[in-house]
Amino acid sequence: MPRASTTSDAFNAIAEPRRRALLEYLAPGERPVGDIVAALGLPQPSVSKHLKVLHEVGLVGSRRDGRRVLYHAKPDEIRPVHEWTRRFERYWRSQLARVKERAERS
Repeated sequence: MPRASTTSDAFNAIAEPRRRALLEYLAPGERPVGDIVAALGLPQPSVSKHLKVLHEVGLVGSRRDGRRVLYHAKPDEIRPVHEWTRRFERYWRSQLARVKERAERS
């Protein structure tokens, strides 16, 4: 079975660790490519490639400021990923509560 394209949805796009790091860096606010390159220690072409993928799936937006392009994370578009992972968070909380309960009975 062929692997889904990284631009098919948010889940495939964030499967790449550097894209997750890029999203984390953009979470507080807008940044130009040069700042991203410096902060993440990645080559500029690599940052541009990852930004393009994140932009295509809607997780990153951009705007022009003179000659610069500023990129920002789009939190509302990340919501489906958050909601999906929350299901597992509830599962693990339940599991940890059971372990704690058993430990306290011993």
